[in-house]
Amino acid sequence: MKKRALSMLLALLLVVSLAAACGETEDPEPNYDFTVDMSGIATGNVSSGVAVHDPSILKVDGTYYIYGSHMASAKSTDLLHWEKMSDGYGAQNPIFGAIYNKAAEAFAYTGSTSSIIPAGGDAVWAPDVKYNEKLGKYVMYYCTSSTFNASNLCYAFSDTPDGNFDWQGALIYSGFDKGNIQYTDVLDYVSEEYAYEHYINGNKNGVGEYNFRDWPNAIDPTLFTDADGNDWLVYGSWSGGIFLLEIDENTGKVIHPEADPDNDVDPYFGKKLVGGGHESMEAPYILYDKDSGFYYLFVSYGALERDGGYQIRVFRSDKPDGKYVDMNGMNLGSGVNNAQYALKLSGNYMLPSLNVAYKATGHNSAFIDEDGKRYIVYHTRFNTGSEAHSPRVHQYLLNEDGWPCMLPYQTQGETVSATGYTEDQVVGRYFYVNQGTFIGSEVSQPIIIYLNKGGKAKDVDTEGTWTMEEGTPYVTITLGNKTYKGVFCAMKDEAGTDCMTFSAVGQNESIWGVKYAETSQG
Repeated sequence: MKKRALSMLLALLLVVSLAAACGETEDPEPNYDFTVDMSGIATGNVSSGVAVHDPSILKVDGTYYIYGSHMASAKSTDLLHWEKMSDGYGAQNPIFGAIYNKAAEAFAYTGSTSSIIPAGGDAVWAPDVKYNEKLGKYVMYYCTSSTFNASNLCYAFSDTPDGNFDWQGALIYSGFDKGNIQYTDVLDYVSEEYAYEHYINGNKNGVGEYNFRDWPNAIDPTLFTDADGNDWLVYGSWSGGIFLLEIDENTGKVIHPEADPDNDVDPYFGKKLVGGGHESMEAPYILYDKDSGFYYLFVSYGALERDGGYQIRVFRSDKPDGKYVDMNGMNLGSGVNNAQYALKLSGNYMLPSLNVAYKATGHNSAFIDEDGKRYIVYHTRFNTGSEAHSPRVHQYLLNEDGWPCMLPYQTQGETVSATGYTEDQVVGRYFYVNQGTFIGSEVSQPIIIYLNKGGKAKDVDTEGTWTMEEGTPYVTITLGNKTYKGVFCAMKDEAGTDCMTFSAVGQNESIWGVKYAETSQG
């Protein structure tokens, strides 16, 4: 009897041993510590050395140029350290100053104290520069502006990206009324009857004010090239939304289309893509990505001040002129509360290694470099009590579904592993930020989340799961009833400390995680 019992015990031990060897037992859970303590993590200097608002990116011969509002510009060779090229209004400005050679024309309608619609001072905003091969010129598109809806799209030429950009003419006018429509080119493209019926609230015998809820503020022009090599100009803002016009590459001017009201195409302003009703939206930037086959429409919501809730959002489409939709398949129409529409990539946030929270991250451009890396270029303010701002460049990666996932820290040359990472590299304790979809002054603060061996995810309030697709950097994280798809990427934080990060998106939200070796648990 004793021998039989001993044999059964040995057999049981053998089964347990084999099961353990085959990985059929789960690893013990870690001793969870959800305390958020960043005091032991080195912090870095958040300054890039320059202040360029609304930065638009151009790369020429290994040098990156950013052009911004208020005639500011800078250049860099590493997307991290920037050298100022210009700043401030005046003919002495080496990049933009040639506009003053034609000031009477350039500022005739808007943008100065002497304009037909006067401004409080000179206002030259949001330039975008591209090289036009047919013209053999660098073409800058920018705007002059006087009020929240009275602006003028303009264009200028230069032989080099260093300027000086010579003003060529006005392209689109907005904010006109019964008293000053004759100073625009609007009636060259539509009848007076059409203009009063559509653009002006009233008729030629009445008061007649600009219908800004349905038609754009003509600011923030940016150029993109579609899959067939055609150039398009996207522009617009608060007021009537974001609009699109094709560009004549032989002249650099816009092409006014035939009216097609069933498809939101106006013969003067072009095709309406998203927005309207004076809901916050501005700074459109479209980038075509041949790998995914999508056109990505980046915009900014909120007000641009430090506490205005400024943030980066993105829609996408498989055609240059839309329909542009968000992660829920929704297009944003006129007068709709916009907070729940479009994937929010970045807003106000705090992360380990930052010595102050980022606020009002927005008005971005984007590009795909020769090595295939994708970047978002934007400006940020800081939680310092001032409106000081600085440009930033973050790499972004596409998840399995082709949606952008912006990496948490400004780029320092990181390269995502195409074959993925081991479980030991990615499991552990992360500082975790959910950007949400809110528009406001709140700062998204980090909490602690664990990604454990065996696929369990847990924060202080929620349990979930995570999976990593073998041989790729792709990760799927489910927390509660929300699922996020994204990527792991090893990178350096703001202080240059190595860390493992994840960035994932779902239901128009972005989540970020940052893990350090000394806090790793599995």
